[in-house]
Amino acid sequence: MKIVVVGRNGQIGWELRRSLLCLGEVVALDRSVIDMSRPKTIAPALEQHRPDVIVNASAYTAVDQAESEEALATVVNGTAVGELAQVARRLGALLIHYSTDYVFDGRSSEPYREAMSTAPVNAYGRSKLAGEQAIAQAGGDWLVFRTAWVYGSRARNFARTIANAALERDMLRVVADQFGTPTAARTLADVTAHVVRLAGLERRAGTFESGVFHLTARGRTSWHGFAEKVVAYARTHRGDDVRTTVVTPISASEFAAPAARPTYSALDCSRFDARFGVARPQWEVPLELVMEEMWVGSYARP
Repeated sequence: MKIVVVGRNGQIGWELRRSLLCLGEVVALDRSVIDMSRPKTIAPALEQHRPDVIVNASAYTAVDQAESEEALATVVNGTAVGELAQVARRLGALLIHYSTDYVFDGRSSEPYREAMSTAPVNAYGRSKLAGEQAIAQAGGDWLVFRTAWVYGSRARNFARTIANAALERDMLRVVADQFGTPTAARTLADVTAHVVRLAGLERRAGTFESGVFHLTARGRTSWHGFAEKVVAYARTHRGDDVRTTVVTPISASEFAAPAARPTYSALDCSRFDARFGVARPQWEVPLELVMEEMWVGSYARP
């Protein structure tokens, strides 16, 4: 099996380079080869490698910045993803793509199921929804995994931001009225490897079905709860180096981010569980492992 990973240096892409190794030949491409802001770079690179599986771990993820760069976000997350899907169909390759909980408006009182209506409240969510729609329209064999609050020991993300701030500030102020599920990039990569193997068996047996699935860790929390866990784990590994003694809950309106975010965006992953049979971890478990790696490996500083 030959697998191409698009976006080798991102949070998920980095972890995929490890998790997919046992499944066959892995070719991980960076922006110098496939630049998702330039969709015309996609077909020549993929046609050169002619993979069996394409995993797209590349995305425009600057949620607030997307409010002023919606055209660029839409090219990267929408137009280019559609081109990936078209090329995958022509090559007979399986396409796996990651989307977001931000395709929903956050007004639900229960975890979102795949069939529930999408209604993004920000430019980032609209751009990711455009990518989902482009994949479905392209046809072929594909899987879209909507995930949420992705973090890891590399790149810029909420967990690393809080970990760094905990070394510098006595008090942190974090939004407490938005709820979702922190999901480690490592978890997504490990689960993706299982799915790639299983999907290969299904495709050979003629039983494969494309679709959108929700995929996060188990449980849910607020950004404030997430931050409190990061600080606690940081204290475990750095002791008195951690200055933060108080994590103060604030409202989203007090924080006043440029982009609106869903108030509640927990995802119901039962359909994924039934299809792929993976034991997803409670969200706190991989966070502790990532924090340990972050400090032991000196990854906390960008």
